[in-house]
Amino acid sequence: MSVFVDTSALYALMVRSERGHEAVATAFTSCLEDGKTLVSSNYVAVETTALLQRRIGMPAVRDFNQRLLPLLSVSWITEAAHRRAAAKHAAADRRGLSLVDCTSFVVMESEGIREVLALDDDFSRQGFLVLPPEA
Repeated sequence: MSVFVDTSALYALMVRSERGHEAVATAFTSCLEDGKTLVSSNYVAVETTALLQRRIGMPAVRDFNQRLLPLLSVSWITEAAHRRAAAKHAAADRRGLSLVDCTSFVVMESEGIREVLALDDDFSRQGFLVLPPEA
């Protein structure tokens, strides 16, 4: 079984003072211990890197690249997947919904992933099971 990992969860894992850090860290560890494959996308990796660089600094980016990213199976967004995500993004017509989230939805749908480690309610609005539930 696979679990998708969103930027919100990755950022919370990296920043101890971030809301939801403990709950996300517990859920992340549980997924690993249960042998679940942790999936993300290259778009999520770029978004996480940009957030860490801007808010925390380059040491956090290096730590993310060396310690956390290797634990993930990274799905690379193809042109076709990008187009499907862009269509979803335009159709949703919601200011708060990002193109990166829409690419995540496309990856999850195409890979049959129903669970997501996230602190972003857009995933539950799409019908995915969000972990951790108490965060």
